[in-house]
Amino acid sequence: MKLVVVSAGLSVPSSTRLLGDRLAAAAGRQTPADVQVVELRDLAVEIAHNFTNGFPGKELSAAIDAVTGADGLIVVTPVFSASYSGLFKSFFDVLSVSDKDALARKPVLIAATGGTARHSLVLEHALRPLFAYLRAVVVPTGVYAASEDWGAAGLDGRIERAAGELVALMTGLSAARRPEKKAADFVVVPFAEQLAAISSPPGV
Repeated sequence: MKLVVVSAGLSVPSSTRLLGDRLAAAAGRQTPADVQVVELRDLAVEIAHNFTNGFPGKELSAAIDAVTGADGLIVVTPVFSASYSGLFKSFFDVLSVSDKDALARKPVLIAATGGTARHSLVLEHALRPLFAYLRAVVVPTGVYAASEDWGAAGLDGRIERAAGELVALMTGLSAARRPEKKAADFVVVPFAEQLAAISSPPGV
């Protein structure tokens, strides 16, 4: 299994990268995975050039190949002006232009970091719609970490739950738990018989 973390953190060290690493570690505890991290900060110049000349540079091309070939993605962005960062959006714009089906049916765990809990809805009003548009399969639990969340017990629980959902999609466990029934497995009871069973007194 190949798991790729896309981090849009700008500083070094970065809380955004730290959250991505913790999510990847949680997924790795549940299933063996080859983890690769794509740091968008290092690709900023090539992303900008791609918009003007239409060609990805060597490092950007490698990042696109990694994301396209992944079995699952963890995407993490800092919050700017109540939304994802411009660098984060620009990378996925470049990706969708190079291959509009790059993320189709790919499991994606969305996450974000910010200075205050007031931005936590960025997961639902910005990130989830973006990846739904790209036809990715977004896990139900997104993870937002405000400054006060680091070291809090609630963050660990959200990380473990989200990672478990991602692993289930990557390994197909969710489908395995719900085996498809064959037509012969269904018993069709005529509606008249169902009504008669309801209206008949007990023992009749």
